[in-house]
Amino acid sequence: MNISLSNVAWLEPVVNVAKGKNVGTNLQIIFKSLGIPLVGILVFLVLWSIAADRIDTSLGKFPGPGEVATQAKGLIKEHNAERIKAVAFYERQEIRNAERSAADPTYEATIRPYTGKPTYIDQIFTSLITVMSGFILASIIAIPLGIVIGLSENLYSAFNPIIQVFKPVSPLAWLPIVTMVVSAVYVSDDPMFPKSFITSMITVMLCCLWPTVINTAVGVASISRDLINVSDVLRLSYFTHIRKIVIPASIPMVFTGLRLSLSIAWMVLIAAEMLAQNPGLGKFVWDEFQNGSSDSMGRIMVAIVTIGLIGFALDRLMLMLQRYVSWDKSSATR
Repeated sequence: MNISLSNVAWLEPVVNVAKGKNVGTNLQIIFKSLGIPLVGILVFLVLWSIAADRIDTSLGKFPGPGEVATQAKGLIKEHNAERIKAVAFYERQEIRNAERSAADPTYEATIRPYTGKPTYIDQIFTSLITVMSGFILASIIAIPLGIVIGLSENLYSAFNPIIQVFKPVSPLAWLPIVTMVVSAVYVSDDPMFPKSFITSMITVMLCCLWPTVINTAVGVASISRDLINVSDVLRLSYFTHIRKIVIPASIPMVFTGLRLSLSIAWMVLIAAEMLAQNPGLGKFVWDEFQNGSSDSMGRIMVAIVTIGLIGFALDRLMLMLQRYVSWDKSSATR
């Protein structure tokens, strides 16, 4: 993947300044791309700090930026300490098994998994796995469905009311239904995945389907008539028409839907994890709320900042992918 400097708004001007090219103009571009956002962030942090000093709760002062940073460092230390415990746990087993194997050559060594409490970092990765599983499953369903609907005016008219009805349904409404269905259908003495994970994943999938379906259908339906005429002249088969004409022409709208779906999936996941008690950031927030210690509010704010940063990063990654695969680069600028 070739990434041009022009794809990074502030990088090319920095290189030009280093080379001594149009220093004044490039410094203005750098300030607009980096300086103004940084000023905005600093103003936000100052206002946050001032407001936090004036808010008293049952657990003490509302956490400001400094307290949140302190709690973040504490969570990282807890993660590192837990990893050290895990390594020591497996080392003890290896030593014990080696000694028993030396005393009894017929002994079959077994390694028991470490069952320590998931750390904050572990729960971040659990949430990412859950949300990407639900998002990918939704995309596999939504993109083909959107293409089929977009190719037929009758199907578009038939499905549009259904989509509009289910699109605004909250995850809080879906979750009880999904929980009952999963409990009834997903029955196994040795399940591959925990039921809470399946419940959260399906809830995410149901809530983030619709933006991709709608945008894909609209993108397909709005394909230029000239392209359709070319397909007719060449007598392309149905699937060749989709592969050569429909998909390339509708890519910008498809990615618009995917970006919206991914942002919705990430928001839905937190609520789903809270209620389904699936390990992840949502459950972490709920556990800290229930804990009610003096550090709880600071830890919850760490989670809120983390959720926001990850959501932003996921959107940027999707935007980069859109730039790479889309012919319309102007549609992937923000």
